[in-house]
Amino acid sequence: MTEMNDAVAVGRPVAETKKRGGERKPSNGKGRRNLEIFILSAPAIILFCCFVIFPIILGAYYGFYQWKGFGTPAENGKFVGLQNYIVALKDPNFQQAILHTFEIVIGSLVIQGPLAILFALLLNQKFKGRGLIRTLIFVPYVVSEVIVGTGWSLLLQKKGAVNQILESLGMHGVDWLADPKVAIWTLLLLISWKYIGFAVILMLAGMQSIPEELYEAAKVDGAGFWQIQKSITLPLLAPTLRIWVFLSMIGSLQLFDLVYIIWGQYVSTTAGVSTMATYMVREGRGAGNYGYGSAVALIIFVISLIVALTYQHFVLNRDLDGALTDKKASKKRRKRQTAEDEALAVAMEGVK
Repeated sequence: MTEMNDAVAVGRPVAETKKRGGERKPSNGKGRRNLEIFILSAPAIILFCCFVIFPIILGAYYGFYQWKGFGTPAENGKFVGLQNYIVALKDPNFQQAILHTFEIVIGSLVIQGPLAILFALLLNQKFKGRGLIRTLIFVPYVVSEVIVGTGWSLLLQKKGAVNQILESLGMHGVDWLADPKVAIWTLLLLISWKYIGFAVILMLAGMQSIPEELYEAAKVDGAGFWQIQKSITLPLLAPTLRIWVFLSMIGSLQLFDLVYIIWGQYVSTTAGVSTMATYMVREGRGAGNYGYGSAVALIIFVISLIVALTYQHFVLNRDLDGALTDKKASKKRRKRQTAEDEALAVAMEGVK
């Protein structure tokens, strides 16, 4: 009662006085929650540091030595500083390998993207034999690269089955593997044949997540098939498409096995299909200079990291919260999402 009278006397609300008088120290719930998060994430963090961060640091260290891989670089190698990195960046063969790699990145996206969307549109329809076609498209993706590379290297030889079929039809055989003007297209077609199944499955999953009510409403309003795909399917498929582009780019930047198996470490250079990874193996392990190979590996890692983070910052943060997204980027993403929703609403009005 005295507390209430004092509060009224000084002009403070009674509720405020009770609130201040009843203040308690904050509980340790937040600290306990942070501890639980740390304990649960510690194994993953430790594994990530052991198998990702530590090898990167070790590879960067090896890159400072001219080392043949025996013992330790400090004992059996020669310290050369940044020479390996400088030589690699100035090497015309490595520059060509970088160019070929980005040609593969762009070519794979251009070829696989439209075909994957068309196949997904086909498989999203109900017809007899749909499951069989889906399986046939996806099978090459699950087949080992060694089997695929060995098989196609035999089929595409000068006297291989492909040229024999062409000659039996009255056409001239093609030097699929050695002609620089043809080899890059051969590689792009093989990559597309091998990996398009993964893209189709992703696109099909994205299409099947679109509410069926939107299609039914558009059909009621008299929209045609292609008008529905343009106004509904493609806009709502955009997040899936952006994620596939990211995965495809990273995979193309790391491409090694198919090129190495089909063309070999030396033929790939003369045929114009060498990649950053094949250059690293040829000049590092093949030449017995593991220090130089480690330097090239670090350069490849930096290039891939720059591409990945740039794409994430400017493209993927439209859909996901990532390492480079902050509050400002989140606000922009929400505004873009609102604009996309409004554009979709306008498109729906257009199909009426």
